[in-house]
This record gives sequence, C-alpha cells and structure tokens, in this order.
Amino acid sequence: MLYSKIEGSGKPLLILHGFLGMSDNWKTLGVQFASEGFEVHILDLRNHGRSFQSEEFSYELMVQDIVQYSEEHQLEKINVIGHSMGGKTAMLLATRYPELVDKLIVADIGPKYYAPHHQDILAGLNAVDFSQKPSRNEVEATLSNYIPDFGTRQFLLKNLYWQEPGQLAFRFNLAVFNKKITEIGVSLPSDLVFEKPTLFIRGGNSNYILDEDFEAIKVQFPKASFETIPNAGHWLHAENPVLFYQLSLSYLN
Repeated sequence: MLYSKIEGSGKPLLILHGFLGMSDNWKTLGVQFASEGFEVHILDLRNHGRSFQSEEFSYELMVQDIVQYSEEHQLEKINVIGHSMGGKTAMLLATRYPELVDKLIVADIGPKYYAPHHQDILAGLNAVDFSQKPSRNEVEATLSNYIPDFGTRQFLLKNLYWQEPGQLAFRFNLAVFNKKITEIGVSLPSDLVFEKPTLFIRGGNSNYILDEDFEAIKVQFPKASFETIPNAGHWLHAENPVLFYQLSLSYLN
C-alpha cells in the first residue's frame, strides 16, 4: 500500500507529488483543500517518501498503485491534482480509468516526451557518501557543488531522515532512479484521450508547457483549459501557493 496523509471529509481529492518529492511538500495546501469540503489524500508514490521501495518503476505501475489505493479506501469519482511526474501519472490514470476520475488538475507538465534533464541533481545526490555519516550541513555542502539553486537543494534536503541515531539517509530510492531515470520523461501514449474537464496550470518562468504545446494537449484532453502563474517556475505550487490554491479551488468547485 502507498503511504498517505488523509485530511478532512467530503469529495475525494488525491494529490500526487513530483519526482524526488513526497506528501510533506503538499501538507499546507492539503489542509486548505480539506477545509473546503474535500477528503484529501496526499500520497507518497512508489520509491518516494514513506511508501514502499521497488526495483520496478514506471508510470503504468504508479497508476496501478493508485487504482489499488482507491479500491482499498473505497474512493470513487475522485478529483486529482498532480505536479510534474505526479501530473503525468495523473494524466495516465485519467485516460486509462476515466470512470474513476472526475476532474483533473495538471501542474506544469504536458503529455509530451521530455528529454532527460536531471543529470546534475542525480550527480549531486550520488556524490553524498552516507558511509561517512555526514551532517545535514555536510550533505548540503556536497549538493551545492552540483546544484547551485538554493530552493532546489532545500526541496531535496526534505528527503533526509535519521535512519538510526547518527546516520542520515534519503527516503527516496536513488539506486532505482539511477537505473530508471528515462522513465520520468516518457510521453503519454498518443492514442489515450480524457474527455472530462482538465486544468493545466503552468509557471510563467517554466518551459515545461509552451504555448505551442496547447494544440497537442487539446487532442488528448479536448476539454482542457490553461492558466499561468506569473513569475513562478516549475515548483509553482511552492513559489505562489496562494494563486495556485485559488485557481485550483475555483476549478474544483
């Protein structure tokens, strides 16, 4: 079973984090949605956070995990918010199981193929030698040699935990990501279509969804609408949580 944080009661709303993220990243927004009459399920996807680790990793498998989770919790007609990798997982879920999904919100990702672009991040993570029992500050110092952006480093450092006294570790399954990194960029199968309302929210400073992508997105999501959060990058929900929440809530209601 997937690990989840469940808040509130009412219409089911599943939130799916991005690559190297986890449910904790969405805790504040999850509580806000719960206050508006949603039963919010913030998931840790496989090989992330506190969920199980597996040698197998793909969007199809993550979708099956979510379907199984929904059955276990007797969830029907769910709303789904997915960011980045979680957004592509949400798109595949909606197109494969349209009877399960009511409304879909995709944050800063399209159905298209994305070339591998996490090399510097993976290099930094792999450079951390936990056998030396580094402190949190020492882990950050290592990462800073590869990842100059402070915000990205802080996002990654949220995955640190005390495996045992004096021994830090990452929660995510780095060994599997090293082998399966190309899975993150694969495109949604082109024959899949979701006929229900879908909201794509992009960051104005991000290049993940370009104006010229709208037409192709509309082929697979004919009822798609688009919103842009100005002056926000790929982590738009963290950079401008107020506007992200307002746009999402308005759409879900």
